[in-house]
Amino acid sequence: MGKTVLRAYAFAVYVFLFVPILVVVALAFNGGRQVLFWEGFSTKWFGEALRDPTITEPLRTSLEIAVANALIACVLGTMLALALPRMRGWLRVPIDALAYMTLVTPEIVFGISALIFFVQAGAWIGLESPLGFWSILVAHVVFNTSVVALIVRARFVGMGQALEEASYDLGAGPLSTFRQVTLPRLAPAILAGGLLAFTFSFDDFVTSFFVAGAGTTTLPLRIFASLRFGVSPAINATAAMILGFTLVAIVVAYLVLRRSGETEQGAGVPGV
Repeated sequence: MGKTVLRAYAFAVYVFLFVPILVVVALAFNGGRQVLFWEGFSTKWFGEALRDPTITEPLRTSLEIAVANALIACVLGTMLALALPRMRGWLRVPIDALAYMTLVTPEIVFGISALIFFVQAGAWIGLESPLGFWSILVAHVVFNTSVVALIVRARFVGMGQALEEASYDLGAGPLSTFRQVTLPRLAPAILAGGLLAFTFSFDDFVTSFFVAGAGTTTLPLRIFASLRFGVSPAINATAAMILGFTLVAIVVAYLVLRRSGETEQGAGVPGV
């Protein structure tokens, strides 16, 4: 009886969470202008959305922020992941805790904190408008650096140090060892972390809402603003494209991590 109730409750939760998403995706292919009434299958609203400058401009802004965020987060996250295991305990513990706090802090708290920081920093520097493209980028990088660091660190700790030690024994220096041994083995985790960082930045709403400022609009903010005037079929199509793009990036990241894990388990250490 207890398991039946638990399964029923879990099913109800999944229905509550995912059925609205499926409805939006289905209505994106509605041929008519009436959003809630099905008038035949059509893909014309996807073309309408991509021809609308009020959608394509925020889309370009979101892509620019997401790409820059992914690149910077990959660099900083990889550096943090490689440095943490080599730090002394008194230094590693607080930095480790700070990285995890970034991930577990509610996003609305993170967004408000980022807003206060940029406003105070802008007043101290003397900027009249500290909020905009760069504030969104910096806020996204802070969060996604922890994401990349978590993924790369798990990979770095799990792959062991045998090959690096063998490289040192053969006369290679730290830079050569990193370039020829460590980096190629970490590349799948870095790529997966970058894809997740891109995804989290591309469809982020809460943090961007607080730190966007006037004149900078990302695609999620554009969709939210349009809801005040009612949902149009073009907005449904835009939401469906965001969902598809996000799912593809997440699936690719999962496959990269899974394949790299299988390769690492089957490779072993030569001569052992």
